[in-house]
Amino acid sequence: MGPTTQRTIDLNADLGEGFGAWTIADDAALLDLVTSANVACGFHAGDPATMRAVTRGAVERGVRVGAHVAYRDLAGFGRRFVDVRPADLADDVVYQISALDGFARLAGDRVRYVKPHGALYTAIVHHEAQAAAVLDAVQEYDATLPVVGLPGSVVLREAERRGLRTVREAFADRGYRADGTLVPRGAPGALVHDPREVADRVLGMVLDGRVRSVDGPALTVDAESVCVHSDTPGAVGLLRAVRDRLVAEGVGAVPFCR
Repeated sequence: MGPTTQRTIDLNADLGEGFGAWTIADDAALLDLVTSANVACGFHAGDPATMRAVTRGAVERGVRVGAHVAYRDLAGFGRRFVDVRPADLADDVVYQISALDGFARLAGDRVRYVKPHGALYTAIVHHEAQAAAVLDAVQEYDATLPVVGLPGSVVLREAERRGLRTVREAFADRGYRADGTLVPRGAPGALVHDPREVADRVLGMVLDGRVRSVDGPALTVDAESVCVHSDTPGAVGLLRAVRDRLVAEGVGAVPFCR
């Protein structure tokens, strides 16, 4: 695939993932670098005070607020699969969106999109019942909300079939397997730490539509948003390197939700 004409990209990060006195990342510094903020809604991380602070900081900077919905799994940080009934999962997702939306509205905006977190994000790449449950929740709460997910996933295919807006996402700091899925956390090549490598990867995704897999072959990437995980070591430096490289190449960082 040759170079594309894409000259803008959305940059997102998972924010608000502390809990009480414990913090995971420098939310304020990351908000200065992203265009969209996936804010934890209290199920895998986050609490009301954190949601209020992050949504306020995002709105002040013109950063779009997204509901980072997850399994009810604080102890596991939402990174363990939960075999929850679809009806219960749908209710859990509505609960999370509405909680964050309340704080976003107090800050002067609203929730603009929905992005599942962790094990839920991974499950609905293939799990049809849970993917449908997430989409049921979005449709019931606000069918205009875009759903962010992995290209080729069940959840994005079903969302398109239902007429929902989808946003294809790529990952700056995660390794890809040859089939386009992410390398599982804990496996070799799962995380990319070097700022220069991460910046090169993002530039290749945006301008050439390609990223190299851990298995060797390059993959086609068609993404509207690129994620850096806030709990990746050095996340602020990674995002700064990405933004600096994009600016140097004339690529603008622009939210996918206008």
